[in-house]
Amino acid sequence: ATGERLFDRASFLPVLDAGVAVLQPDLSHAGGISEVRRIAALGETHGALLAPHCPLGPIALASSLQVAFATPNFLLQEQSIGIHYNAGSAELLDYVIGREPLAFPAGHIERWDAPGLGIEVDEDAVRAADAVGHRWRSPVWEHP
Repeated sequence: ATGERLFDRASFLPVLDAGVAVLQPDLSHAGGISEVRRIAALGETHGALLAPHCPLGPIALASSLQVAFATPNFLLQEQSIGIHYNAGSAELLDYVIGREPLAFPAGHIERWDAPGLGIEVDEDAVRAADAVGHRWRSPVWEHP
């Protein structure tokens, strides 16, 4: 599996030719819904599955899920709800009104029929977070 640092269809072709089994494009970096759908279709012609990389916010997750719902070679969806690097700071779902569309009971998600991406951004929460700012830095993990 690979692809979270590849940003267009052309970049995925060499790894597909090398035999990668799972493509992991990040919609926030690889051209959004349209380009990732094209990457998924390219992967399908090579027998590869799609598992979108998505460690970012609720808009990226909702966008990734829209691709998943429409992609026959979809495998699984990465998401960062409740993950360790959000501990002590804002949680991904703090920025949406109504967490139900992005709930994963028993590890699965139900396709919703709400318009657009299916979520409503809590603009007041986003403005409040912007006023405070952040001190987030890339985590450094060291191993012996």
